[in-house]
Amino acid sequence: MAERALFKKILSCHVCSETFRDPVSLSCNHSFCSSCLQKFWERTKNKNCPICKRKSSKDDPDVNFNLKELADSFAGRQKTGSFERQKAEKKLTVMCSKHEEEPKLFCVDEQRAVCPVCDFSLHQSHKVVPVEEAVSDLKEQLKSDLKSLQDKRNKYKQVEETYNDVIQHSKKQLLSTERQIRAEFNKLQQFLKEEEESRLAALREEEEQKGRTISREMKMIEEQISSLSDSISAVEEELQKHSVPFLSSYKDTQSRARAQSSVSDPQLVSGALIDVAKHLGNLSFRVWEKMKEKVHFSPLILDPNTANCWLYLSHDLTSVRCGDTKQQLPDNPERNTKYATVFGSEGFSSGKHSWEVEVGDHPRWNVGLVKESADRRGERFASSKCGVWCLLHHSGKYTNGADQTVTLKKSLQRIRVQLDYDRGEVSFYDPKDMTHIYTYRDTFTEKLFPYFTVVKAGDATTSDIKICQTDI
Repeated sequence: MAERALFKKILSCHVCSETFRDPVSLSCNHSFCSSCLQKFWERTKNKNCPICKRKSSKDDPDVNFNLKELADSFAGRQKTGSFERQKAEKKLTVMCSKHEEEPKLFCVDEQRAVCPVCDFSLHQSHKVVPVEEAVSDLKEQLKSDLKSLQDKRNKYKQVEETYNDVIQHSKKQLLSTERQIRAEFNKLQQFLKEEEESRLAALREEEEQKGRTISREMKMIEEQISSLSDSISAVEEELQKHSVPFLSSYKDTQSRARAQSSVSDPQLVSGALIDVAKHLGNLSFRVWEKMKEKVHFSPLILDPNTANCWLYLSHDLTSVRCGDTKQQLPDNPERNTKYATVFGSEGFSSGKHSWEVEVGDHPRWNVGLVKESADRRGERFASSKCGVWCLLHHSGKYTNGADQTVTLKKSLQRIRVQLDYDRGEVSFYDPKDMTHIYTYRDTFTEKLFPYFTVVKAGDATTSDIKICQTDI
């Protein structure tokens, strides 16, 4: 017995007081269970030996296999086969080593089973319950922990699925956006190509026109030169005659020569050269000015990543309608899932801004502004208390966010929304005659985004809600 007690002392871990499991030896020659040592280091936040406090030279010491064999042999953990090993471990862990019987009590304070004969006196001040009761309570706790883990895993799986949806949708967005970018640039390139050809044609036309003018002038010059040459030859021939013949014919020659000499001298036609300045001067600017007539500008762009699954946006992201089919879109954090709403792509946190929205004959809509932190997934009333400042139309009636009727003399086809962030004002006007409709006055503390809600009324075919081309 004394020999066994000595072996037990030598083969026991100083931290857990149990026979070594996967023992590791430090450079100071003290040994501990590998897991016990790591837990001790995590708790003390250093790498010192639990006995002598000497700093370990290794962060992760290797298992001492010789000591492990001795400890396993002493504790009956020999590798004798699965059944014998499980039986030995069960005997070691649940049997009292002195009385060879299963403990009937469980110490709640120390969280371990105790023998009612040899251990009970040590736990009189502790909360001790029957093992069956403790097992039942602990299993319930473990079941609760299991459910929490399963719920947590389900949440992670849900996020994983959403990320997969985001990846797939991003690929579709990439292809669609690439196609639209190429189409837009093809239009611009076609316009530039046509403009280039037009400019070159104008250049060639001017060159041909001025070439014809010069050719005409050259022909007249050639005719004058030929006529003058003939007169010169006649005078020279006359000068070769003798006195009597000369006297009889010189007058006609002289009259002809004097008539041609009296003709005005030839003048170069001005503007014969190509007007290079006209063709090259401010060329890029003039092409750009012409291009502005061909391109469309919108003061606001809708953000498709915020659009509800029932909403369909135009290719240029300036109009929205409520469709008949729910789209398969990723459940990203920016998306409005509760209501048929879409936000503008850019928010405002200062300054004055305005834009117009064409609502036409659409039966149900909300138009205005919303704060960035507004709930996009739960209940969100169209009121300033929920961070929404808007004008609503439903059943032929116009209301504000407080559900107060706004009286108008005629139905609206367009709405001008004006934001003065610094003064805390959101106003609505009829842009046709700038009739004031309603103004909110509030204090803004975060970024505001343009806000559009479109609801389809029954089976009626309705027009899109469009952002109009106007200055912002």
